[in-house]
Amino acid sequence: MSTTTTIPTSLRKSVSNTLKGSAGNLVEWYDVYVYSVFATYFESQFFADDDKNSAIYIWAIFAVTFLMRPIGSWFFGRFADRHGRRLALTVSVSLMALCSLIIAFAPTAEMIGAGAVAILVFARLLQGFATGGEYGTSATYMSEAAMLGRRGFLSSFHYVTLVGGHVLAQTTLLVMVLTLSDEAISTWGWRVAFAIGGVSAVVVFWLRRTMDESLQADVIEKIKDGQSKGSGSMKELLVHQWRPLLLCFLITMGGTVAFYTYSVNGPSIVKSAFSGGDVVTGTLINLLALVTLMLLQPLGGWLSDRVGRKSLLVFFGVGGVLYTWFLIVFLPLQTNPVTAFTILFVGFIILTGYTSINAVVKAQLFPTHIRALGVGFGYAIANSLFGGTAPLLYQGALAADQVPLFIGYVTAVIFASLLVYIFALRNWAPNWLDNELEMREKVAEREAALSR
Repeated sequence: MSTTTTIPTSLRKSVSNTLKGSAGNLVEWYDVYVYSVFATYFESQFFADDDKNSAIYIWAIFAVTFLMRPIGSWFFGRFADRHGRRLALTVSVSLMALCSLIIAFAPTAEMIGAGAVAILVFARLLQGFATGGEYGTSATYMSEAAMLGRRGFLSSFHYVTLVGGHVLAQTTLLVMVLTLSDEAISTWGWRVAFAIGGVSAVVVFWLRRTMDESLQADVIEKIKDGQSKGSGSMKELLVHQWRPLLLCFLITMGGTVAFYTYSVNGPSIVKSAFSGGDVVTGTLINLLALVTLMLLQPLGGWLSDRVGRKSLLVFFGVGGVLYTWFLIVFLPLQTNPVTAFTILFVGFIILTGYTSINAVVKAQLFPTHIRALGVGFGYAIANSLFGGTAPLLYQGALAADQVPLFIGYVTAVIFASLLVYIFALRNWAPNWLDNELEMREKVAEREAALSR
């Protein structure tokens, strides 16, 4: 009996595939975050200046995007499990390029009225569809492409590039803030930012075509011949793999609500706190903090290879429960750049306990034939319910003067995931990613025993 993935035996090849997968991930997540970074600038292009609810509307469009992620994760996860990871990733980045270019050339409300908002929503929904497929497939590919014993470290680059996309978006804004007026950024600068993402995604399309496929060629042929009907099947996932799917969802929900609260709401709070004539300082604080978050990911992954994944998840859960209140309450009050950066930095250290290893933790829950679909769908559902809604809920709580309710909500979700980390996970348990042959034999033995 053989495994169904091409396990890398060369560190050089493993690193090469990781970097190629990371490059596409970087560009796709730049396309995602350029919206949140430039939202306050293009808001006036789609909604009237005197509309008091325009900020809520623009973040509602950000949240609506997440409704498409489960659909995208189903489509691309099924595609990746049946036709290979590389092809699915190539298609998703192509779709992402199209979405960014649509937004870059979208007409404004002044030109076509409400139709401008409709185009923006359409492009963002399509982008959510592509992103839903990107996460699960790229997390699966990068976990499979990593060598045994270094999976935590190498797969951590999934979030290095995810956060790196945010860093690039913030860097683009910083360059524009330093060289353009606010009026110029609001008029046409934001279009350039989206166009950069679209053009970069086209370049990455060619890069991804040179990646090695992590799913064995003979397995793909068997699937095409109808010999492996369970591959990428939603029925297989919901009927036979519902336990790992539920676990994937529960692991994700606390991590994703913390990620969007800390890394999206946090920089947004800093930007508002330093908006009074000190936009450059606020942007620099956010950029430096996000760079540190990006650089922390390999450290977290490396540490997990030595102390276990559960240890880092528990660290994140305890830290998130204790620190969320402090971050949300005290960050808006800061006028000192060093203090504001420190508050964000501490939050990002805590967040690293989840972000650096979440890809490999979820990938090892599922057998190869259902891995991309299982990881993507479990993540997308939790991400849609708890992650993408966090910026919108915070804006709503802020407008209604109910921020303590938002803090309680985020803390409760993180605490629920912490219980899962403590009671449902083990540091060195056998798993499908590292011990696929052993796991398949155990399943076969159990099924044989049940049939007797």
